[in-house]
Amino acid sequence: MPDVTTTRPPLAAHAGSHPGLRRDNNEDRCYADADRGIFFVVDGVGGQAAGDKAAEIAQELLRARLERETGTVAERIREAITLANNEIYRVSQGDSDWNGMACVLTVAVVRDGRATVGHVGDTRLYKLQAGTMRKLTRDHSPVGDREDRGELSEIEAMRHPRRNEIFRDVGSGPHNPEDEEFIDLFEVPFEANSALLLCTDGLTDMVTSAHIAAIAARWAGNPPRVVDELLKAANAAGGKDNVSAVFIEGDRFAAATRAGTGQESGIRSHGLSLAGSRWIAAAFGALLGIALLLAALVWTRAVPAYVRDLLPVGSWPRTWVVNPDGPGDFTSIRDALDRARAGDTVRVEPGEYRERVVLTGSVTLVSTKPREAVIIAPPGADGRAGVAVEFHAGRARLSGFRITGDAQNPLAVGVRLRRSDGEVDDVEISAARIAGVLVEGASRPTLRSCYIHDNPGTGVSVGQGASPKLLNNVIAYNGRQPEALRPGLDLHEMAKPTLFGNIIANNGIDAIRGLSAAQRDEVTRDNVIGRPVPPAPAAKPAPGRRGR
Repeated sequence: MPDVTTTRPPLAAHAGSHPGLRRDNNEDRCYADADRGIFFVVDGVGGQAAGDKAAEIAQELLRARLERETGTVAERIREAITLANNEIYRVSQGDSDWNGMACVLTVAVVRDGRATVGHVGDTRLYKLQAGTMRKLTRDHSPVGDREDRGELSEIEAMRHPRRNEIFRDVGSGPHNPEDEEFIDLFEVPFEANSALLLCTDGLTDMVTSAHIAAIAARWAGNPPRVVDELLKAANAAGGKDNVSAVFIEGDRFAAATRAGTGQESGIRSHGLSLAGSRWIAAAFGALLGIALLLAALVWTRAVPAYVRDLLPVGSWPRTWVVNPDGPGDFTSIRDALDRARAGDTVRVEPGEYRERVVLTGSVTLVSTKPREAVIIAPPGADGRAGVAVEFHAGRARLSGFRITGDAQNPLAVGVRLRRSDGEVDDVEISAARIAGVLVEGASRPTLRSCYIHDNPGTGVSVGQGASPKLLNNVIAYNGRQPEALRPGLDLHEMAKPTLFGNIIANNGIDAIRGLSAAQRDEVTRDNVIGRPVPPAPAAKPAPGRRGR
């Protein structure tokens, strides 16, 4: 891969990569755009073609989203990494040569004296200033975690036999941008007298931090030379892996390094200083104490009746558990929803649930293990037969389920939303003969990170007056019956959808039907439309700990 050099005060940056001495292929990608302030490194996982493919997809989609300066920087980074993750996962499921592929990556966007960082895996970001070098990212690996906690020295970690194991990556399973335990996102100051180094483990497994800092100090003011010397140092130490580095300097870094001056700045979590977080924690603790005291008083009837009437214990939100084969509050989803009230959560254990589910109000219905609770619509003669989940008004939420049908229980519609502002996220829908998702009336729901595939009918159908948000979904292989070809997404001419980060491809006819000419350019820019994809697999392996 060719090096990329850009220079524009006050930033100077360079990115470079080398396959190392023991591999013919390079599964790393790196990128530096000082004009836009966009920098990243990517390390492919999966070996040979798979790791290379994952890194290639990540690079393409990271650039596509980060270069579109809409939304906050933090939102751009979250959406870019999630879009790359879901595309890698989708592609990996349809080709045995690519099954299990993923990548790890670190992204930094530098603007107005700050760097916003998104990180997954064991690539790294360092900050250099005032003669010091500090690691800002944490390794999502067993050995790196122990090194970060001080249980292993740097040399012990570099030589550890499990050094290449990771427990978090980009591509082994679907994600939402806001998923916890997925993307580490934070901000750091980037002063004119500081520098940043992004690198893959091909560098840090071979070269100590002291040696890296010495190279950066010696060649300060010349980022191309810094990167070149770092790659040489990794290869001189054995070159066991691909190695990549991106080096970014402020315009006074070289002078400050030579003079031995500069002020070191501390890391802070995204949008919240340490001092601020302590005040918030203290305030939250005080409020929690007051709430617990009030709860105790209400419960023991130690306050007047009019106060108990204002805060009745029975009205507080509750969590109900549905489990047909073990401990729980109910054995069916329907019974739990009949009992649930506004604000309650119903958690459903794995199993098959052959019942029609109706969601109203603001109840949350969630599968405790993603896609292991399966809803199969029962037959019926009430005109609503074959609808698995129906939203009636309100702001209910459905999360983590798999919805399908079988010969005894044919599915007409997976999810039907009627006058609802509800939310459907991380749901898999297949085998629906009319539509995987049907949005009707004045509904304004959010459909996020769902996998809608292999439905004989339309993937998603949006009716007149509906204004849904479709974010980061995969809508593929729907409407492919030769006698009844249908699109992946069918829009009424009076519908007003918001589409971002979706992959809509390999459906029966058009990827999207009903877009105006004015809408088409924007939708094509913000989504992956019509790209060929392999068939969906019969079963998807659950993600777990991975070696590299």
